[in-house]
Amino acid sequence: MFRIRFHGRGGQGMKTASRILGTAFFMAGYEVQDAPRYGAERRGAPIFAYVRAAKTAINERGVIAHPDLVIVADDTLVGMPAAGVTQGMDRHTVLLINTHESIETWQQRLNTDARILILAAQEEVEDRAALPHIGSRCAAAAAALTNAISRKILLAAIAEELGHLDRDVIDQNLDIAGSVFDKMTCHAGLVEQSGLPSARGFAKPGWIDFPFENAEISNLAIHAGATSVQVRTGLWRTMRPVINYPKCSACAWICSTYCPDGAINVRADGYPEIDYDHCKGCLVCVAQCPPHAIESIAEHVAREQEDGATA
Repeated sequence: MFRIRFHGRGGQGMKTASRILGTAFFMAGYEVQDAPRYGAERRGAPIFAYVRAAKTAINERGVIAHPDLVIVADDTLVGMPAAGVTQGMDRHTVLLINTHESIETWQQRLNTDARILILAAQEEVEDRAALPHIGSRCAAAAAALTNAISRKILLAAIAEELGHLDRDVIDQNLDIAGSVFDKMTCHAGLVEQSGLPSARGFAKPGWIDFPFENAEISNLAIHAGATSVQVRTGLWRTMRPVINYPKCSACAWICSTYCPDGAINVRADGYPEIDYDHCKGCLVCVAQCPPHAIESIAEHVAREQEDGATA
């Protein structure tokens, strides 16, 4: 089975590249999966798309963890951990980067066992989210490297996937894709199909334990290790929950458990105490407090009262 990932930014056409390559594989007689993967659809945000192709039924699903070919449309993503470009690569993987840099430069930067190739970048553009024709260029390179798709089939797939565009645009993509395919044929067959991963080498995932308070009656302990204690999310607050202790019945397990950020701690005497550095002011505790001992006031009023008390 061929397992191929395309990495780029929103607006660069990686979804289109996967569609073109998937259609070309299908026209060549393969069973195919192709799909994009991204979070918020925002121009310029890192995204990736993947293609699986095999002569037999494909039972794998989800993200490709061990790719045979990784294609990077925007070389600024390579060093970005969130983009996941190098995830799962090994000496079997071919890494193709659209860049002005040399192979030697990338080998030195990445120190990887993967085989690196360069897709010579076109002229630099001001808006990197609008690299011209990059989707067709990446799909053409992938088709040539697998040696499983003919030039004729590739161009037919491009014409089909871009059929809704103007004829001039389609012709430009066909010309550029054909040129890239011809240039990459010297590496035809470099990308090889891989079999199913063995379960014998399966390793359990590394877990992060989030410690609870000793009494185990509260939420996650925000002041414990591996949490975001340094991020003062309380600065987002516009309304502040305030505990009226004379009305409080010390049923702190309720408000502390319902707090979505674990910002309500339980004191030694059993009463709750709000961590205002991390309380976002969602006021869930106000709604859940049985004796209505938690009230809400505007944040600016609370700060004026604090300033008056310290004056």
